[in-house]
Amino acid sequence: MFVTRFAPSPTGFLHKGHAFSALTAFDAARAAGGRFLLRIEDIDATRCRPEYEAAIYDDLAWLGLSWETPVRRQSEHMADYDAALSRLEAMGVLYRCFRTRAELQAQSAAAPHGPMEAFRGAPLPPDEEARRVAAGESYAWRLSLDRAEAVLGGFDRLTYVVEGEGEIRARPELGGDVVLARKDVRVSYHLASVVDDALQGITHVIRGVDLADAPHVHRLLQALLDLPTPTYHHHRLILGPDGKRLAKRDRAETLRSIRDRGVTPAVLRRELGLD
Repeated sequence: MFVTRFAPSPTGFLHKGHAFSALTAFDAARAAGGRFLLRIEDIDATRCRPEYEAAIYDDLAWLGLSWETPVRRQSEHMADYDAALSRLEAMGVLYRCFRTRAELQAQSAAAPHGPMEAFRGAPLPPDEEARRVAAGESYAWRLSLDRAEAVLGGFDRLTYVVEGEGEIRARPELGGDVVLARKDVRVSYHLASVVDDALQGITHVIRGVDLADAPHVHRLLQALLDLPTPTYHHHRLILGPDGKRLAKRDRAETLRSIRDRGVTPAVLRRELGLD
């Protein structure tokens, strides 16, 4: 059965871009006679707010969407992500990285031939690592591409399907040694999304083209954790008057404001090119 989802983060109010993505997934599920799920990706406790989560439900209901309950809230399922991390650690494909964001940015800026390639590192010597952990230094768990490649015997057989494009060969090296967890956020988007999609039986991941590179690392995680690979669909983005994609950080007009202006869901659908 066709199963898809809309998975917003409650870090701000939804805008037209969110409406387009949610409606695209909902319409696809309805056309296929499948299931539409809502998932709240609230793993970033420093930015997520209860009022934004409540607004998500209100805005989606106003759009005419319905979804299965209970809604999966990532903050309530940390044990699932911890189990996946423990499994990856036991496989030897994780390592502690003590480099700060500032250090990585400085290294990139100092690259002699422009921005450096995606970061790839390695574990510290055991004694040094133990000393820094004991000292309470912050670190991130990174996925070692070198170790992962050795465990899988190469990446050549890693492929996934994108609707309209066919079979794509995954290239995890594009993202480098991605962060899978850190002290302030116990699990990354990459790992939580892959684990949730598998646990919820998602067969089709429908999201914006701005995330078109995400399946490269997601396919690697699926292979390491023996998880199924969904079909991916990357829809167009809704742009603002400046030609840039709408974003919460740029104070894009919210669905709440649009609703307050008296715009109806039917009119909004036409504006988004969905009717």
